[in-house]
Amino acid sequence: MDDRRNKLNKTESVLVLQGGGSLGAYECGVYKSLYKHGIEFDILAGSSIGAINTSIITAGQNGNKDVSLLLEDFWLSLSENMEYSDFIFPLPNISADKLRSILFSMYSYYYGIPKAFIPKWFMPSSPDYFLPFKWNFLYDKTPLKKTLMEYIDFNNLKRIEINQNNSKKNGENKKQKRLIITSTDMQRGEAVIFDNAKMDIDVDNIVAGASYPFYGIRWTEDEGQYLWDGSLLTNTPMLEVLKASPKINKIFYIVDVFPRIQKKIPENMIEVWHRARDIIFMDKTDKNIEMLRVVESSLNLVKKMYDIINSKDTKIDQKTKEKLKELDEEYNSITEKHGASLTDVIRIGRKEDKLHYLLEDADFSKYRIKELIAEGEKNADQVISKNKETNKESYNIK
Repeated sequence: MDDRRNKLNKTESVLVLQGGGSLGAYECGVYKSLYKHGIEFDILAGSSIGAINTSIITAGQNGNKDVSLLLEDFWLSLSENMEYSDFIFPLPNISADKLRSILFSMYSYYYGIPKAFIPKWFMPSSPDYFLPFKWNFLYDKTPLKKTLMEYIDFNNLKRIEINQNNSKKNGENKKQKRLIITSTDMQRGEAVIFDNAKMDIDVDNIVAGASYPFYGIRWTEDEGQYLWDGSLLTNTPMLEVLKASPKINKIFYIVDVFPRIQKKIPENMIEVWHRARDIIFMDKTDKNIEMLRVVESSLNLVKKMYDIINSKDTKIDQKTKEKLKELDEEYNSITEKHGASLTDVIRIGRKEDKLHYLLEDADFSKYRIKELIAEGEKNADQVISKNKETNKESYNIK
């Protein structure tokens, strides 16, 4: 048997970023820490705002830029500098931070985000402007496309040809980073994957994956497909990476912006919706990992059985050898699709110790964006330091 699994002597490092609106600033902070500690990635994957972050990172790295500064600059330029935030004081049962977030998320909903989304009510030239019952979106993404053009050199997201070493086939030594972002086909209810190992990725591909309908963001029409946010099907596109690159072993870094644990029981419907939202979009890859472990164990068991049967000490007739040859082809076909082992999964997760509010993902105030960046960097520093000290990070899946 051609044991291809033993040939997987390389491990790809993968960064997976979720969707979550302004919570993407937390991912920016996490990446600052990863960059600072010299942790590099072969593949970057994301949904929604995670797709935007990974696109900026990938294009920047392929262009030899200091990506951590570039990504932070993007988030600070996206944020709104609301100077009167210093005059907000706590109210009974509402902290100053929560009140600030409530006011600024409402501000974002009404006025939009100048460099990302413009509200429909500020678009009087629209043919249906005075027919709101016919509106099928509330926010247009044109400003976001313009902003991304400023921060992404799309020449660095052109198709790359991958060989076994994940480097360009044209002989260059420089490894090109692979980008995988997701969106959802509105009509078919299926995932649409954009992968720069298969295509050139453009600005429309990126914003297609950041069209969240429940916030009224306009869908993207691309070659006859109507595309919505990738998080509608998967907010943690781990399996999409394994399907796209099934032969090489993987170590995953997953940034979870929606808290997994909440001990407090909701006391009203707003808190009920908040907790339900967190559960819908939090990382749910544990079951996927469990399934992958079963596949890996099964393949190892088949190999052991084959080695015994194919041993020189085992006598078999020609007819049996021919049957085994057929099994050999079937085995190799399976390893082509599911041959990669999951070496490790490291999670860095946001908590809500300070601010607990349903619409915190719509707070684009500069105060909150800076706070999220700092929080993400701090949390990632803690996880990385602990991993270095013990060589067994507590979030690792074994």
